[in-house]
Amino acid sequence: MLKKKNCIIWLGVAGALVPAGMRKIISYLIRRRMIDVLVSTGANLYHDCFEARGQRHYVGSALLNDVQLRKQRIDRIYDVLADEQKFYQTDTWIEKVFCSYLLDNRPYSSREILHLLGKILEEKGREKESILIDAYKSHVPIFCPALADSALGFSIMFANRRRGRRIVLDNLKDVDESSRITEKARMTGVVYLGGGVPKNFIQQTAVIASYQTRHDKSHSLAAQVTMDMPVWGGLSGCTFEEAQSWGKIGRNARTATCYADITIALPIVARALAERFKRLRRNIPVFGWDTQGLAISYERLRL
Repeated sequence: MLKKKNCIIWLGVAGALVPAGMRKIISYLIRRRMIDVLVSTGANLYHDCFEARGQRHYVGSALLNDVQLRKQRIDRIYDVLADEQKFYQTDTWIEKVFCSYLLDNRPYSSREILHLLGKILEEKGREKESILIDAYKSHVPIFCPALADSALGFSIMFANRRRGRRIVLDNLKDVDESSRITEKARMTGVVYLGGGVPKNFIQQTAVIASYQTRHDKSHSLAAQVTMDMPVWGGLSGCTFEEAQSWGKIGRNARTATCYADITIALPIVARALAERFKRLRRNIPVFGWDTQGLAISYERLRL
């Protein structure tokens, strides 16, 4: 993907990889412009915001007594622990401070909200190495189609409920904006870390783009790391061959699937990319968003 001329690279990030320690790796891929568009669960972005504000996740154990953890207000994500009071402080910051920058009665896509969040965190955050901040600085759009399914979403909702705001999140605007990228792209490559909503959201851009343009806009290059299996029938484990039947992945696409724990595979892949592309030369897309839609131009990147 990195060697192809004018190839727009999508990255889908599922689950809660940020608490699992993958945050700085994803930030690195963004800063190096090894990816051009990010689609993530709300959990990853919330936890990234949490750490950008100076808070931390801690290594614990999956065998701890969860009833006791609840009494101590410690939240567990498998073997990762976090202070619920610190989560509450982040929720309140989003509700009171961040939401003060959002306008009422204006339909926002998740991309617009997350771009603004990256900007505010860069100005007010305590840590500058962040997915949201690096995406903002690198002009990499982030989509979170299930933003409401996270503390980011319910904290914005609380601004509406408790502070009389009228902040509007338009999920269909997400679909429109994301599909326009694939419509206008000369070539697209996709990388999926896990499955779920991010995977399908990126997949469907090819279907929508093909409907709209009446041309085959299937993704040309595809790689995924997953621990799910196709035999269970879920999207997270579905093969790229199955996706070809939908026109999501091209008939002649080059694909690779790695069945592994992402927290093992991603550091290895990122290290390999860092060694192989010490000097990265590629044309990166520059996205121009306005009321008329999207314009894409390309500029030469030299890192």
